[in-house]
Amino acid sequence: MPSMRAIQVNAPGGAFELVNTAIPVPGDEDILIRVEACGVCHGDALVREGRYPGLQYPRIPGHEVVGVVAEAGQNAAEWQAGQRIGVGWYGGPCRKCNACRRGEFHKCESPLATGLSLNGGYAEYMLAPRQAVVRIPDELSTVDAAPLLCAGRTTFDALRTSGARGGDLVAVLGLGGLGHLAIQFAAKFGCKTIAISRGKDKENLAYQLGAHVFIDTDTTNPGEALRKLGGARAILSTAPSAKAVSAVIDGLGSDGQLFLLGMQNEPIMLFPFQLMRGGRSIHGSMGRPGENTIDDTLKFSVMANVRPQIETFPLAQADEAFDKMMTARVHFRSVILPQQ
Repeated sequence: MPSMRAIQVNAPGGAFELVNTAIPVPGDEDILIRVEACGVCHGDALVREGRYPGLQYPRIPGHEVVGVVAEAGQNAAEWQAGQRIGVGWYGGPCRKCNACRRGEFHKCESPLATGLSLNGGYAEYMLAPRQAVVRIPDELSTVDAAPLLCAGRTTFDALRTSGARGGDLVAVLGLGGLGHLAIQFAAKFGCKTIAISRGKDKENLAYQLGAHVFIDTDTTNPGEALRKLGGARAILSTAPSAKAVSAVIDGLGSDGQLFLLGMQNEPIMLFPFQLMRGGRSIHGSMGRPGENTIDDTLKFSVMANVRPQIETFPLAQADEAFDKMMTARVHFRSVILPQQ
C-alpha cells in the first residue's frame, strides 16, 4: 500500500511525531489532496493540548491547506485531478444535529473541523469532504494562499461582519500573523486603520501595511488614544493577551464592536457599564463556516493585493514552525511545505 510522511500527535500533551502512514483512500464524497503547503495556526495547539471536544488520537493537525487534486470520489466529479484547491478549518456539517436534520447545514451545531475532527495538512496527502474544498485563484501562489484560508478568512469576515464602511475608524490590536492581515484588509476597505502594538519596533511595518495611526501600548493608553480619535467602529483583537484586550474596550465608539480573534487562556476584565454606555458589544469569532467565506476572502485578496508575510519550513521541521508561531518569533506566518 502506498505510504506518505505525516506529522501526527498520538495523545493530549504529546509531541509532533514524523511518521510513515498509508495514503488515505477517498470515499465517494471525498477529495484526496496532494498537499503542497499548510499554514501553522494557533488552533493547531488544540491538538497538542487535547482541548477540542471529541478529539480522537492519533490526529494529523493543519487547517490552512493548499494542494492539488490527486483523486476525487465518484460523487465529487466536479473536481478534476490536477486542480489547485484549498481547505480551511471548516470540514462540513456533522449531518446529525437538529439543524442538519432540518437541512440548515449553515447552522450546524457541531461542524467538522479540519485537523481536529478530521486529519489535516501536516502531511504529504490528506482527505477532505467535497463540500469543504475551494478553488485557489491562479493569481495566488501556493504559499501565499495557505494563511488566507484561516488567518485571512477570520480577519476578513470579522471586518465585513462589523459593518465598517469607508472612512470608519477600525483598530487592530496585535501585529502578528492575524494582525498584519487585518491591517491590510481594513486599509483596503477604505477604513481609517489604527494599529495597536507593544513597542515601537513594528511601527514602520504597520505603516507599510496601510495603517494610518500607530499606538504603542508601552507609552500610551490605547483606550484613551482611540477615544481621542473619535472611538472605534470596530476593534479586531488578534493579541493573545487578555490584559491587552481589556485595555482597549474603552476605545470603542458608539455601537462599536470588539471582535476577539486571538486565543486567550485567561479572563478578560471589564465592567458592564463599559458596554452599556453607547451600546458597545464584544463578539467571539472564528469566521463564519462555509466555503463561500473563503472564496470571498481569496477574491478580495487578489483584487486588493493583500498578501501574508511568511516563513516556510519542510515537514520534518514542523516543531520549529509551530514553536516560532506560538512564541511570536515567526515573520508572520509559518507555512509547512510537505513535498520538500
